[in-house]
Amino acid sequence: MKQHGIRLLPDGSCIFRVWAPEKEKLQLHLYAPEDRLVDMKRVGDGFFETLIRDIGPGARYKYVIEGGEEYPDPASRWQPEGVHGCSAIPGDLSFIWEDAAWKGIPPENWVMYELHVGTFTPEGTFEAIIPRLKDLHDTGINVIELMPVAQFPGTRNWGYDGAYPFAVQHSYGGPEGLKKLVNACHKAGIAVVLDVVYNHLGPEGNYLGKFGPYFTAQYHTPWGDAINYDGAWGDVVKEFFVENLVYWLEDFHIDGLRLDAVHMIFDNSAQNFWLRMSEEKSNLETRTGHMRYLIAESDLNSPRVLQPVLTGGYNFDMQWLDDFHHALYVLLDPAGKSRYEDFGSVYQLAKAYKDGFVHSGEFVKFRKRRHGSSSAAIDGDRFIVFNQNHDQVGNRPLGERLCMLVNFERLQLAAAAIMLSPYIPMLFMGEEYCDQSPFFYFVSHSDKKLIEAVREGRRKEFAAFKGEGTPPDAQAEETFLRSRLDWSKRTKGTHHLMLQWHQALIRLRRKHPVLLSFSKSDIQVSVVNNHIVSLLRQTPDGRSHLFIVLNFSDKPHLVEVPGFCPVWSGLLDSGDSPWREGRAEGRRDPHPETVAGADNFEIGGLSVVVYEGLSA
Repeated sequence: MKQHGIRLLPDGSCIFRVWAPEKEKLQLHLYAPEDRLVDMKRVGDGFFETLIRDIGPGARYKYVIEGGEEYPDPASRWQPEGVHGCSAIPGDLSFIWEDAAWKGIPPENWVMYELHVGTFTPEGTFEAIIPRLKDLHDTGINVIELMPVAQFPGTRNWGYDGAYPFAVQHSYGGPEGLKKLVNACHKAGIAVVLDVVYNHLGPEGNYLGKFGPYFTAQYHTPWGDAINYDGAWGDVVKEFFVENLVYWLEDFHIDGLRLDAVHMIFDNSAQNFWLRMSEEKSNLETRTGHMRYLIAESDLNSPRVLQPVLTGGYNFDMQWLDDFHHALYVLLDPAGKSRYEDFGSVYQLAKAYKDGFVHSGEFVKFRKRRHGSSSAAIDGDRFIVFNQNHDQVGNRPLGERLCMLVNFERLQLAAAAIMLSPYIPMLFMGEEYCDQSPFFYFVSHSDKKLIEAVREGRRKEFAAFKGEGTPPDAQAEETFLRSRLDWSKRTKGTHHLMLQWHQALIRLRRKHPVLLSFSKSDIQVSVVNNHIVSLLRQTPDGRSHLFIVLNFSDKPHLVEVPGFCPVWSGLLDSGDSPWREGRAEGRRDPHPETVAGADNFEIGGLSVVVYEGLSA
């Protein structure tokens, strides 16, 4: 289906192809290996094309529009000189893959880990991640989710300002660096999910509109005009981004894509983006025998995001469950009520465990209207839950991680809450050992007006949170440098204790059959004394049971043990050795190793305990 961009041929020649439906003339300006101007031919559907012989990796070029201004390739595969420089033929096209036996990991076994390439290591490159894969694998992480890597301006950015959807960020190591990372991940038994942005492009270096109607004013997004999926010429724009989706999955062996803010993608055509996306993913899976997964970030609280296209859905395999985060966070940090005014009840967390969406048609103060629909009928392996992600940390004025806001006991509860849930858990880089480096919002634009616009935007965004401090300058290099992880803490003190706690939780999640069930019918949720959530989970055959109790109060409480099993045996206890050494308050002694059915036991303040019962 490849239509956009360059295509190298076996004989050493290269086809240059670009879409400019309303232009009369286009020329290819080759800068290297020699400087020359080549007229391009119109070849139908608004495309221009030319064939250049004896050219290969490293060749630099731009396109000249109607004899005037010249710009990089909208479908550039490599921007080694940044967003304003020449496009180039990349050198990764002969990369030798070593993952022929890799067929992915079933989602029910996923433990995810979101990371930002630029701040994960001091080097800030794809290849620098590779030596850390063993640490992640030993922790129990088997899926990494990379924040966007499409070419953005400068060398410091979250990635959501990407201007070239097909070009891999040059400062991270370009396309060859990404392939090396994915190849190494698969050899280490780790899948790779990539964050992509199909709702807007960044403001600097975005020249797509110079070539054709890639954008439309018919819909508006927080970032300006929407991408033109259903207006005049929208068919080709749609195929541009569908082609991009296949490009990452096929050319880079990526296992899944997480699509940013799908509620800001607008397409009312019959052959809409969701249909085309699903068709091409299915075609790829048939060709390769390797399942790929599409994950949505959605603000809709609508089951249709996960429903088939033929019934009006978007056909995503999974989506982030923000409501779970909001409900849990406000229980862990009461100050969070100022951020999430519609959350704060332990009953909401209980609903998140049982149903998924907390807001499923209720009136929501933040939105000043009713919001959402029930997801109770959707199994848990369709949702991803987390305590932190780039947004929840980076969109605080001071970029505090959860470990900078709450104590060790609450961090234990936070980790247990997601790892023992009937959902797919995700950690944010460094969370597993309580890294205390802030994660700020940072950019490195070259446009002075844009730099000031970013500064002013951040000031306005945090005007309501003056008590939390003043955010640092997003443009300053120091802001970026302070956001790098401090790996040296991973093996020290309470940081290492928290790492061990995560490892214990993941081991239990992996080995116990109850925690491998994602069926909503296999979980019962209760609230005790307005502070405690108890989960009664079982295997689909009803033979194995877990009784999980999370106490969000700092005081002990009595909890009734289910009576259908005569004895329940302890499997995990936040007050047990070795991690109880990190507990500064609440119960420091372990809970009973066994409890009798229909009896009561006392759970300590800010504690979590897991008991197992077996049916006859």
